Amino acid sequence: MDLIKATQLTKSFKEHQVIKCLNVKIEKGKTIALIGPNGAGKSTTIGLLLGLIPPTSGTINHWCEHFKEKVGVQLQATPFFEGFTVEENLQLFASFYHIKLDQVKLEEKLKAFDLLAMRKKNATHLSIGQQKRLAIAVTTLHNPELVILDEPTAGLDPQAQKKIRDMLLELKGKGMTIMFSSHDMAEVTKIADVVIFLSQGEIIAQGAPADLLHAHNVDHLEALFFQLI
Repeated sequence: MDLIKATQLTKSFKEHQVIKCLNVKIEKGKTIALIGPNGAGKSTTIGLLLGLIPPTSGTINHWCEHFKEKVGVQLQATPFFEGFTVEENLQLFASFYHIKLDQVKLEEKLKAFDLLAMRKKNATHLSIGQQKRLAIAVTTLHNPELVILDEPTAGLDPQAQKKIRDMLLELKGKGMTIMFSSHDMAEVTKIADVVIFLSQGEIIAQGAPADLLHAHNVDHLEALFFQLI
């Protein structure tokens, strides 16, 4: 089952075409990595698939009418509420989803995302890694069918990157459908079922990592990245 299917999708801003003839699908239960150099169109593609940006041409089919209620999105910067603690931010976001987050459920969420020790800390004063974990915690509050993450480990040190990767693997293990963009080929190798290479607004390769490596006769995704780009 395809949760989202885009066909012949294009997007232009004034006379500049950012996305060119995009054909992509998000299959239920899969983890999909969207990779490419800066300016390749990754964030624009995510915006199009979510319906946040209208396409110039092409079609996008979603699996249900009110799909936005069943999607969790973590963009590169999550605007937490200034002056509110970690747990207060979680409770506020839960109220937006009409979810009752009692103390037991709140503590379970904090523990799951390694945020229990900083529950009373101002969310805007957290480290970048802690803010990323809180952002993913917020993103998954309503148990969405699809989670989309825009560079979830960007700017993090190796230890913080590992924590995020472990969280994504846990979500994947629960059968959640995930799409994420990344520049980290090791991360993509460990997590992704499907890899989409994007360059200058076009998909230049897509498929299972092992199949792509075999087709291009390379040993790892970093080598494939440089070969394609």
